[in-house]
Amino acid sequence: MTGEPQLGPSVSLGGHLVLTGSCSWADKTLVEQADWYPRRTMSAEDRLRFYASRFPLTEIDSTYYAPPSEHQARLWAERTPDGFRFDVKAYSLFTGHPTRPRSLWKDLREQLRPEVAEKRNLYPNHLDPEALDEAWKRFESALRPLHDAGRLGSVLFQYPPWFHPRRDTRAELESLKERLPDYKLSVEFRSPMWLAEEHDRERTLRMLEEHELILVGLDAPAASKLPRLMAVTNPELLVVRFHGRSDSTWADTSRSAAERFRYLYSREELEELTPPIAELARDARETHLLMNNCYRDYAVRNADELRDLLARYR
Repeated sequence: MTGEPQLGPSVSLGGHLVLTGSCSWADKTLVEQADWYPRRTMSAEDRLRFYASRFPLTEIDSTYYAPPSEHQARLWAERTPDGFRFDVKAYSLFTGHPTRPRSLWKDLREQLRPEVAEKRNLYPNHLDPEALDEAWKRFESALRPLHDAGRLGSVLFQYPPWFHPRRDTRAELESLKERLPDYKLSVEFRSPMWLAEEHDRERTLRMLEEHELILVGLDAPAASKLPRLMAVTNPELLVVRFHGRSDSTWADTSRSAAERFRYLYSREELEELTPPIAELARDARETHLLMNNCYRDYAVRNADELRDLLARYR
């Protein structure tokens, strides 16, 4: 593909921009098992350019497994048109997920205590405070090219099911803006305890608002016990992620991500979801709707449908 990159269509609801997209543009099942891309032999650059010509939004998941380089972020920015947005998943170390030691920057890895360096997984408390501070600074710097090019949507902090509401976890959330003051920060809870009960929900939403954090609304399988709650906690951005409704695979970590979220939303299911989204989108400057059912072409098909359904509300 040559020439100036084109930007995929979005929807404007009362002057508020709504972007839809997939949580991956390069999932193996999409590239190798579907016919959505014109050719299976496309280069990584051409695939991203083609994707951006169909959708104005995507999510970068690789940054969860290993921090990106500034060079890579600059390439993502250069290969996409003005108006395109990347929501970037925060490095697993910063959300308390098990983190592979080899994903850490080499010089910081070499500073680890011998008994820690030999562990299968790292956690934040395995690093000295100075090393952890440095990791945050490097992650911030790596995303700077996306931010400066106007391509950075939000940095997504997806917290694990064991991240329950406590004094220390609330303090961790409250410190996010100090770590990354220039970026929009979104928070996805995988523990139902933050939002399931009215008292906890009110306290959580109030805390997010006070610290300019963006609640990630979810549509997830019933087995997750996560409430289907959407709310604008920062008027700059509303984020909703769609995880499908496959109860049987939700907690099966032995499967690939594509298999775990293998679910094609019906048109009726999407029609049910569009009215509350259309109403809330008018309270945020921009809305990001991300399909995480990235099995073959399921996510891109549903993202297309969702955009067309929302266009009725213009």
